[in-house]
Amino acid sequence: MTCFAEYEAEMILPLPWKELLDRCLCAVMEEEGCPYEAQVEVVITDNASIREINREYRGVDAPTDVLSFPMIAYDRPSDFSGLEEQAEEYFDPDSGELMLGDMMISAERVTEQAETYGHSLEREFAFLTVHSLLHLCGYDHVEEADRLQMEARQRVIMEKLGISRQ
Repeated sequence: MTCFAEYEAEMILPLPWKELLDRCLCAVMEEEGCPYEAQVEVVITDNASIREINREYRGVDAPTDVLSFPMIAYDRPSDFSGLEEQAEEYFDPDSGELMLGDMMISAERVTEQAETYGHSLEREFAFLTVHSLLHLCGYDHVEEADRLQMEARQRVIMEKLGISRQ
């Protein structure tokens, strides 16, 4: 798993964010059974920047905790079958890795939500990473059944990582 990560926020999260990011990404890919080496681009940003992107791409003029921009339109979540048939669209021509997409995480929201929910920065950052990567694997939470499926996957992966709510 290759993670191209940029830290653009002025607020510094006092945790080993890159190592945690890599650990979460590998856990999701393993749990979802991705048969390919994959890559993702991640930007750690601030509320102002994520608000601007949220407004531009989703029409929502408010900051959010995480944004996900998947490269693949899956028939069903984590259905990696048939991707090789469109290799030029989904695989990096230089590395051969599956290009999952881009993620943006607000460092400010990580801090705010950890405090609000009463758990660690590590747990909040890991949760948002897992949540976003599941979006890049085709999960969504618009419909109730999809939300329940995605939440179940999040729980399994967070337990596998050994990162609890407290």
